[in-house]
Amino acid sequence: MSTPVPSAPRGVTRVLLLADAPVLRRGLTGMVDETAGLQVVGAPGELRRAVPLADAARPDAVVIELGAGRAATLSAVRDLRRRHPQVAVVALATSDEPGVVNEALAAGVRGYLLMNTSPTMLGWAVLAARAGRTVVDPQIRRGEADAGPVSRELVLEAPLTRRESDVLDELVQGQTNRVIGKNLFISEDTVKSHVKAILRKLGARDRAHAVSLVLSARAPGCTCGAHSLDPAGG
Repeated sequence: MSTPVPSAPRGVTRVLLLADAPVLRRGLTGMVDETAGLQVVGAPGELRRAVPLADAARPDAVVIELGAGRAATLSAVRDLRRRHPQVAVVALATSDEPGVVNEALAAGVRGYLLMNTSPTMLGWAVLAARAGRTVVDPQIRRGEADAGPVSRELVLEAPLTRRESDVLDELVQGQTNRVIGKNLFISEDTVKSHVKAILRKLGARDRAHAVSLVLSARAPGCTCGAHSLDPAGG
């Protein structure tokens, strides 16, 4: 069992990896390390001891293997979310069944990715989940007949870049292109380019639709302050 890193630089998202197979843990460590702003603070092989491991490592996010023994793993996720509600959980799963996806989301998972996901998608999903969004792997097709409470997922055609994510956060706050440019120290033309890319990746018709999609994907307990925003006002 690896020893958790005691501290991380300010602004870095601390990630705890929980997976049974050593080869998977090593692979996940390498994938997370490819994303700027993320730091692995532990990669133990004791999947079901999620709560005490999180107590020790103090992570901001947990990437957890969701394969065999799904019921026990989701029970551990529920316990983890009760004890550490601020921790974002991203599951790497073997199943693309809509019912399994909904079960995981209901248990508190905020990111549901398939095992063959890319390092870019994993890194983005961790950051998005940490920001209060719910992400489902774009490889998973969700039918209208899906059963279950809900799905408040935000499915992207491609991951947003770090700058696009910054611009999207400004859009959710109702900022104009001019204000976004000023806040992010970029030109209005650059803002417009980022907005076009965001709309394409979200599959949104316009800015208001993009904001609506983001708000519908926010976790119910999110305290980001964006919930009071009238999307039509952007």
